[in-house]
Amino acid sequence: MIRTDPHSYFDDLQPRANRWHLRLLVDFDSRILGGEVTLMFPRPVSGILDLDSKGLAIHRVWVTVSGAEVPYELGPEEPILGRRLRLTLPEATHGVSIAYETSPEAVGLQWLEPAQTEGGRLPFLFSQCQAIHARTLLPCQDSAVARVTYEAEVVVPEGLRAVMSAGAGSDGPGPFPGTRVFHFRMPQPIPSYLLALAVGDLESRELSPRSRVWAEPATVDRAAWEFAGVEQMIVAAEGLFGPYEWERYDMLVLPPSFPYGGMENPRMTFLTPTLLAGDRSLVDVVAHELAHSWTGNLVTNATAEHFWLNEGFTVWAERRILRAIRGEEAAALAWAIGQNALDESLERFREQPELTLLRTRLAGVDPDDAFSSIPYEKGARLVAALERAAGETAFLAFLRDYMGRFRFTSITTEQFCAFTEERLPGLLGRVDAEAWLFRPGMPVPVPAFPSARLDGITGLAQAWAKGTRPPEALMRDWSANELLVFLQGMPRELSLEDCAWLDRELGLTARGNCEILAEWLCLAAASGYEPAYPRIREMLVRVGRMKYLRPLYAALGRHPATRALARAVFQQAAAGYHTLSRRLVQTVLAGYPV
Repeated sequence: MIRTDPHSYFDDLQPRANRWHLRLLVDFDSRILGGEVTLMFPRPVSGILDLDSKGLAIHRVWVTVSGAEVPYELGPEEPILGRRLRLTLPEATHGVSIAYETSPEAVGLQWLEPAQTEGGRLPFLFSQCQAIHARTLLPCQDSAVARVTYEAEVVVPEGLRAVMSAGAGSDGPGPFPGTRVFHFRMPQPIPSYLLALAVGDLESRELSPRSRVWAEPATVDRAAWEFAGVEQMIVAAEGLFGPYEWERYDMLVLPPSFPYGGMENPRMTFLTPTLLAGDRSLVDVVAHELAHSWTGNLVTNATAEHFWLNEGFTVWAERRILRAIRGEEAAALAWAIGQNALDESLERFREQPELTLLRTRLAGVDPDDAFSSIPYEKGARLVAALERAAGETAFLAFLRDYMGRFRFTSITTEQFCAFTEERLPGLLGRVDAEAWLFRPGMPVPVPAFPSARLDGITGLAQAWAKGTRPPEALMRDWSANELLVFLQGMPRELSLEDCAWLDRELGLTARGNCEILAEWLCLAAASGYEPAYPRIREMLVRVGRMKYLRPLYAALGRHPATRALARAVFQQAAAGYHTLSRRLVQTVLAGYPV
């Protein structure tokens, strides 16, 4: 037995499926997916095959061609891994089929009532498989190294549309009255966590010959306007990293309960509606998810222990795209905003320094509990250090070689280091990569991203404590990111007079940009500024994005009165949160003083 992934029962000595065929029936009444998955092998196989499953009811297992029953057993429930599904395959098995259904509590699925959608008429379903939740949708080898292509048939109630992280095929009347079936095909091999499905009242708008955006009818035109520049981003990314290899780059704007800013599902990036600021000020998230088309989807981390290979490279790539489109100042602001997130994560894991390494050891640790900005921002700063030490031209050439060598594969930190040493000997030593990868905290020195304009804004924020107020006219001319940097540099508690002045001069409580709004509401909550309480309640009830929930609930925990508010809001909002968001908030509330 060779288990290379601490979060999977995948065994590298056993047969490895290279293709799935999914047949799914979406049942909103029971909140389950029912159907079959066929696992296909590149050559005839036999013997033991261990699959990951969590919360699945297994009804039958058979050899796909002959129909012969396949013996199977489900192991005991393990809190992080779920249950091992062990099959005993007969000789010369080309494919094995499994009939099953999901649990209504599947972590990888969120079922929304019509009232929880923008339109309010029809239900909605979306999946979220990263990091190890594909096993709640289907029995599979749920490890990033076990890449597969897939085909799918999805049966949904008439009047709803299904979309997937795959190329769309035909659709037509379903096998039962009142249903419709949609067909999909993903020809490029992907890791299981990039399987994605959404079902709802959806319309699309074309953005370019290879990109469109999907959303509910009430949202789709706003989304199309917000993301109209996506083709420019794709072209800029291709200029840096090479051809886009996924044919289409489509996006889906989900209801507000989606727990992340975006999820880079190939061919169908999932996005939070909190990006729809009305001024295109939050499209950087799209640049990030697009960059994943190379760093993460094309070349993937082998396991969650190497997550920085996905996210560190992608944050760096996102900021290179922004620099190419909007210039050095915009990139410097993005690095400054990222530094704030990094500092918060380093503080959060002060008692768990092992989770501040880039190359982590996560046996017995749920990847969702280890999730933070560290692999993103610390990882991006390591990539920037490598780029500066190698020189920009040499590093971009190296990066294209890296993509070419490992395209459509999943690798470890050790493989990356070996390749780097082969192509750019001595580079890792020149930046002390050992310290970045294997030691906690931040090494010294760390790459700096200077900007005179940025220095001016942070200086004004630091002068606030001395009673100096920025000129109102200057503040009103700031871009969204400049205002965000200013707010992040402010003292974490302000007087009620200061809160009222800021709110009056900048209209903060009424802001549509959720990054600015969330930062302001954290300040207002920590300062006990009651005029902002209704907006805090509104945001926490409506929005399930974890990036906002953690700091807002934490800020409410600073005072007895706001702690009571937080508990009351959570009681009202919890049913509408994704499982991951609900668990995060429960952890924050559990940390409140008794």
